Amino acid sequence: MHRTVDPTVLYFGTPVALISTLNPDGSPNLAPMSSAWWLGWTCMLGLGQLSQTSGNLIRTRECVINLPSQNQVSEVDRLALTTGRNPVPELKLGWGYRHEPDKLGTAGLTAVDSVSVAPPRVAECPVQMEGIVHHHRPFGKNVNANVFEVHIVKLHVEESLLIGNGSRAHIDPLRWQPLIMSFCRFFSLGGEVHPSRLAESDFMKFMQQGGGAQPMRR
Repeated sequence: MHRTVDPTVLYFGTPVALISTLNPDGSPNLAPMSSAWWLGWTCMLGLGQLSQTSGNLIRTRECVINLPSQNQVSEVDRLALTTGRNPVPELKLGWGYRHEPDKLGTAGLTAVDSVSVAPPRVAECPVQMEGIVHHHRPFGKNVNANVFEVHIVKLHVEESLLIGNGSRAHIDPLRWQPLIMSFCRFFSLGGEVHPSRLAESDFMKFMQQGGGAQPMRR
């Protein structure tokens, strides 16, 4: 039997991402978030309007979407309740946030240069996606948020996660262990629960042979 409820948050969880952007003074900002999804080479990000990252994305239109594995959970958690905004918005102060100008240092993570965008990548993250913002707008009902359409222009993946050689290599889902946030709590993947007909279909063969949308070059 189902029951109709009105929870305080409607949020079922997605992979955690660390978003790298540049502040107005040129310093890097790093923000954990988990309202993201992908289709082809486009990613949709949902971010609070009060966040430094949201303002940076609107101003510079560049970012890196770094995906930590379960092995970086401690580093991600160190960024909780920190913000690059100074002064800290009153609402966030009430939630216990503090201003932190050195997010990478606070987390104990390492910045490395990107190829096509100005914000740095996070060396420890197994997956790093350089992106360009193509569109943004206010989003949601009864929530102060923005949604960003980000097109991925460069993808960097730790070699141990890859199957195949060359630029058409793809990520092995048995080796990739993303960090998942569900209802604000951290989880990792368990074992595969059932064979997937879609994974063995001609659609996936088509995608792996280059039938999917390609990243734009810059």
